[in-house]
Amino acid sequence: MQMIVTEMPMPSPNLQTAFPFSEELSDIAASLVRGKNLTAALTVIAESIRAGADPLGDAFIAARSADDRRITGTVYTPGEIVSSMIAWAQQQGTPARVVDPGAGSGRFLLAAARVFPDAELIGVEIDPLAVDILRANLHVCGYSERARIIPEDYREADISPIDGPTLFLGNPPYVRHHDIEPKWKQWFADGAGDYGHLASKLAGLHIHFFIRTLQLAREGDYGAFITSAEWLDVNYGSVLRNLLAGELGGTSLHVLDPKAMPFPDVATTGAITCFKVRQRPKTFRLQAVESLADLNALSNGNSIPWSEAQLSPRWSTIVRPGPKPPSDHIELGELCRVHRGQVTGNNEIWIAGPHAKGLPEDLLLPTVTKARELIEAVDILQDPSPLRRVINLPANLDDIDAEFLPAVKRFVAWAKRQGADRSYTAQHRRAWWEVRLTEPAPIMCTYMARRAPAFVRNLCSARHINIAHGLYPREQLSEKTLDRLTDYLRHNVSTAGGRTYAGGLTKFEPRELERVHVPSLEFLEA
Repeated sequence: MQMIVTEMPMPSPNLQTAFPFSEELSDIAASLVRGKNLTAALTVIAESIRAGADPLGDAFIAARSADDRRITGTVYTPGEIVSSMIAWAQQQGTPARVVDPGAGSGRFLLAAARVFPDAELIGVEIDPLAVDILRANLHVCGYSERARIIPEDYREADISPIDGPTLFLGNPPYVRHHDIEPKWKQWFADGAGDYGHLASKLAGLHIHFFIRTLQLAREGDYGAFITSAEWLDVNYGSVLRNLLAGELGGTSLHVLDPKAMPFPDVATTGAITCFKVRQRPKTFRLQAVESLADLNALSNGNSIPWSEAQLSPRWSTIVRPGPKPPSDHIELGELCRVHRGQVTGNNEIWIAGPHAKGLPEDLLLPTVTKARELIEAVDILQDPSPLRRVINLPANLDDIDAEFLPAVKRFVAWAKRQGADRSYTAQHRRAWWEVRLTEPAPIMCTYMARRAPAFVRNLCSARHINIAHGLYPREQLSEKTLDRLTDYLRHNVSTAGGRTYAGGLTKFEPRELERVHVPSLEFLEA
C-alpha cells in the first residue's frame, strides 16, 4: 500500500499551541520531549505523526495500566494490520465516508485519510484523553476540516445516511459481558431481534458494535473489523455468525494465530472480518494467518460455499481444519463425553461455610471449586478432605430425613433472604435451591489458564463445578485404561488446541477437548 503523506507547515514550538486540547494531553506530549530542545522535539513528533507513526497513542497506552485498559477494552492496532485492512478497503472501491467506531488515537482514520483524500472522516471515541490525541493527530496531519469526532458511545452515536458508500473500519473494544450494563445487554438482544436473531446477553462489547454498524449502514456499505476471535465458536457468537451469513454480508474471515501477536501486549487469537452490507457473496473466503507478513491485503484464503459455513457450529474448525487422527488414534470424544461442571449461581451461598451448620453430611459434597486444586493434585485426586463442600439439596425437600429437615428449611430461608433465588441460574432450575451437581467424573481437567490443561484422575469421587471439565467414558473402562488415558492427555495436550483470549488465557471448550487425538481403545488396553 502506497501511503500519501500530506505536506503541512511545522507546528508551533509552544506545547499548548501544538497540542491545544487538554492538560493531560500536554503531559503526554511533554513525556516524549523531556530532556530535549522543545522546538526540535515537537518537530520530530509532528513529522513522526505525518509519516504514519503514533507517538502520542503509544505514550497513552504506556501511561494507562493494563487493568485500566482491560476495563475499557483499549487495545491499539499494529501498523501491519491497519495497512492490510486499508489495502483491502482500497480494492473494494472509493468510499464517500469512513467511520471508525472506536477510533482511539486515529490509526485507522489517519491511514484511510491518506488513501481516500476526498472521504469524510468520522471517529467515534468515548475516552476523553483518546479524543484529544485523535484531534491532535488529525490536526497535525491537516485532516481536521474533513473530520468529525463524536465523543460518545458508538451505540448512541448519531451518524446519518449520506449519498455514496460508507466504509466502516476499526478495532471495536473488547469488553467482556461482566462489565456491560444490563440496559446495554437488553439493547443488544432487542437489536438482534430486529433482524430475526436470538442473541445471548453473554456477548462481549465487540459484537454489540457489529449490530450497531448494521443499524447505521445501507446496502452496499462495507467494512472490516478486527476483534478477538472467540465469537467463532461460542454460543453467544452465533448471532454474529448468523448476521454475517445474512444481512451483514460476510465476504472473508482472517484468523490470526496468537503467536503472530496481533496486539503487542495481549496474546490473543484475532479475527479480521470483512463484510459488504446486504450483498453477501455466494462463497466465504477463509484464511488462517500464521504471521502478520501473511496478511497480504487480506487477499489470501480458501473459499467455501456459504451453505457449508452455515452448517458448521464452530467456525474455527473450517478456518483451521484439524488433521485426521493417525490410523492407531481416535478423537477423545469417541471415548468420553466432556462436560463442564455445574453452575451454582452463587458460590458464596452454595459452597458450604458457617451458614451450612446443621446440614446433613450427605448433602455436603466434596467438590473441586478452584482450578488450582487440580493443578496442585498433579496426577491423582485421592483425598477429599482439603476440598470444599457444595450444598446439594434435592428438588423435593420432603425427601430429606425428618431429623435434618428443620435445619435445611432454615438454610433455604436464609439463602432466599440473600437473593439466591433471583440469580439467572436459580430461576431456570426445577427448584431454585437444587444445584444438581453432576456425578463424579473419573477424569477431571482444568480448561482455562495460561498453561496446558491439567488432567487428573479422580479417585475420591469428588464433584466439580464450572471451573473444570469432567471426562465421562461412553463405555466402561478399566482403571488401568483410565490411568493410561489420563497420562497420555497430561503429556500430549498443549495450549495449541485451545482458543487464546485477550490477556493470554487459553480456553478449551468441551467440544474442543473431544476433538483431541488419543490412542485407540485397543492400544490403551494393550
